[in-house]
Amino acid sequence: MNEDTWLVVPLYNEAAVIGEVVRRTRETFPKIVCVDDGSSDDSAREAEAAGAAVVRHPVNLGQGAALQTGFTYCLGDPEMRYVVTFDADGQHQVTDVLVMLERIRRGDVRVVFGSRFLDDRTSATALKKLVLRMAVGYTNLTTHTKLTDAHNGLRVLERSVVERLDITQNRMAHASEIVAQIGRMQFDGRQVAYTEEPVHILYTDYSMSKGQSLWNSVNILAELIWR
Repeated sequence: MNEDTWLVVPLYNEAAVIGEVVRRTRETFPKIVCVDDGSSDDSAREAEAAGAAVVRHPVNLGQGAALQTGFTYCLGDPEMRYVVTFDADGQHQVTDVLVMLERIRRGDVRVVFGSRFLDDRTSATALKKLVLRMAVGYTNLTTHTKLTDAHNGLRVLERSVVERLDITQNRMAHASEIVAQIGRMQFDGRQVAYTEEPVHILYTDYSMSKGQSLWNSVNILAELIWR
């Protein structure tokens, strides 16, 4: 039952929802590590009670740092073949992860990125879509990749890719850094093979209040250009 797959969940002040997210997800993926990034609430306790492994940062370092800590943790499991980056607020769908895993298990790609823009399931305002597409265009231009959604937090990575990733951008720019490192990565003299799969990002009132606003998308674009 997906024993070769770990979900890495950056966790920051999500006590209200993380227990349910972990319990629901563990029905399909028993191996979940939540990286508590200096939460001031009971996020870590709720995640542990729901069955996740928890690694704690004593202070808030940012999502990029939390992912890197989670990658290091997962690499300690010799049975791990795939890592899934998964959000804590309930906006990612287990059914999408299963499709992405089925795709990567074919063996012809090492990375599967989730994309909100390959079908019409994800509901977002036209202005937010425009800002995100501008961020994608900038990322594609500067990383020599070709993606439709470079800032989607749902990804599936083969172990060999996880071993080579070294995230140094702790805040929102980490997503572009991951893409850039994958764009430069080579195996047997060839660029690492990657693809995208359509995913449904469920924007709820809760997730919007936790940083999925239009203003946050503008911040992503501004930080990309500044970096």
